[in-house]
Amino acid sequence: MATNENLPPNVIKQLAKELKNLDESPPEGIKVGVNDDDFSTIYGDIEGPAGTPYENGVFRMKLLLSHDFPHSPPKGYFLTKIFHPNIANNGEICVNTLKKDWNPSLGLRHVLIVVRCLLIEPFPESALNEQAGKMLLENYEEYARHARLYTGIHAKPKPKFKSGAISESTTALNVDQTNTSVLNADQKSISPGAALPLPSLPAPSTTATRGNGPEQPAAVAPAADTGVSGSAPATAINAQKKEGGLTKVHADKKKIDARKRSLKRL
Repeated sequence: MATNENLPPNVIKQLAKELKNLDESPPEGIKVGVNDDDFSTIYGDIEGPAGTPYENGVFRMKLLLSHDFPHSPPKGYFLTKIFHPNIANNGEICVNTLKKDWNPSLGLRHVLIVVRCLLIEPFPESALNEQAGKMLLENYEEYARHARLYTGIHAKPKPKFKSGAISESTTALNVDQTNTSVLNADQKSISPGAALPLPSLPAPSTTATRGNGPEQPAAVAPAADTGVSGSAPATAINAQKKEGGLTKVHADKKKIDARKRSLKRL
């Protein structure tokens, strides 16, 4: 699942939309993949254009998006070794679109198309690979031979990106964001200090027990202190106390009557 902690939420939303569009309608000769855990790393497989020394090769590259993307351009790297004037030995791509000509309105689709066009028309004047740039200017046939050699050795077809992986990732991301929004809304809907509903308490037993003496009311367990006032338990307890008081009065009266009868006999 995508976490994307390095990018602002509004950028993530725009990227998710653009990545899904690239997955469903890819540019010619380009397939896009995504890191499931971080949308700030975008992968692309570029097919070597026909009629170039890179024909029949498949070149994997990546775009790294910084935390302030799209205000700053992504950095591009070829992961497949390639002999090209504008691609350094470490894979770094030199193209004006990713440097001085960058515009925040440019999307990933435009960047990927420009990189593929670089394989059709290199710019030896701004070479990162000086050997390739010099060879292209002085002896194109020798340059093309080197480029074809690199292509045949390194640019073999790569394992294809999982079909629908981007759609699944962006869908999961949207679901995660939706669930978070719903949870936050639920939490906000519960006002602070609001009482939560409590289960109803069973009515206390009032069954009397018989013994040698007068009827005694059954012991009543004290009601649990819930912090919520309720009239039913309180009324039952008051009734029990009243019954107990009446029973005691009757018992005292019987004792007094018995004493009076004894005094009369004397």
